[in-house]
Amino acid sequence: MLLPKRVKYRRVHRGRMTGKATRGNFVSNGEFGIQATEPCWITSNQIEAARIAMTRYTKRGGQVWIKIFPDKPITARPADTRMGKGKGNVDYWVAVVKPGRVMFELGGVEESVAREAMRLAANKLPVKCKFVKKEGGEQE
Repeated sequence: MLLPKRVKYRRVHRGRMTGKATRGNFVSNGEFGIQATEPCWITSNQIEAARIAMTRYTKRGGQVWIKIFPDKPITARPADTRMGKGKGNVDYWVAVVKPGRVMFELGGVEESVAREAMRLAANKLPVKCKFVKKEGGEQE
């Protein structure tokens, strides 16, 4: 499970998920990727489940890159707790994903294998995704 190393004083506001991704919106490391088509929060457990689904299908062939990191803490109060008494403790960590963000990349496998592996991974995520390939020209 992914989470930041230093987590002292980390209770943040919920924020907004407006707009499109301006960074990480093209395939940079691998040959294939899955791109989000709507905004959402993706938890560290969902990232791990998608990673396991991809690596199992490819039989640990090729290489998987995770392009998102859950660095936003989500707090929750315990059940049966009255209102007030401050903000709750950190419950889990999420990555804020905007439309256009490439979340996972895969390289070193055939396109048919990559397409099916990405489909299995996308089923583990709470967001609609599309399969993307690396552009013809190199992008910096």
